[in-house]
Amino acid sequence: MINPVFWLGLSILLVAFSLTVFLVAALPALQEIARAARSIEKLIDTLRRELPPTLEAIRLTGMEISDLTDDVSEGVKSAGQVVKQVDQGLDSAKKQAQKAQVTTKSVFVGVKAAWSNLTQSPSTRRSSERLSPIQRKMRSSRLQKTSFDQNRVEPSAYRNNESYLEDPRQPSNSTPHFQPNSEDFEQPDTDG
Repeated sequence: MINPVFWLGLSILLVAFSLTVFLVAALPALQEIARAARSIEKLIDTLRRELPPTLEAIRLTGMEISDLTDDVSEGVKSAGQVVKQVDQGLDSAKKQAQKAQVTTKSVFVGVKAAWSNLTQSPSTRRSSERLSPIQRKMRSSRLQKTSFDQNRVEPSAYRNNESYLEDPRQPSNSTPHFQPNSEDFEQPDTDG
């Protein structure tokens, strides 16, 4: 048979050949790994130089955004206060307009009362001047009531009066007239 030393030598030769082939094949890969390691080193160096200022700029930008947000919120608050002031101004203008309307109505009523007082007959005016304020008020309310009653026509008045049978296109001679009571007017004083 064949000698075991021969097989041992052959095995060592095959292992040496395999290692040689492996080293030849791994050499370009090891060169690429070395190149990548240098690139990573350069990248880390660049990051070490550039990252702190970038982080500082990001921090400053965040602070500026926070300040701007505060300014915007203050602007919104001041705008809300302006809106409230405008609303209060509108409310006060509305109240003043209502007061002016009431004042205008009061002036109109006063002018109307003065006009009716001026257009009264002198005897009626003299008698009303002698009345106390309470009597004047009662007299004016009585006059208003009688003028209201004069304008109102009751259905029973038509039934009692046969004028409803007449032609409505013909003028009627039986129109109701206001009959004042003797207590409504005082007789003028002839003494003086």
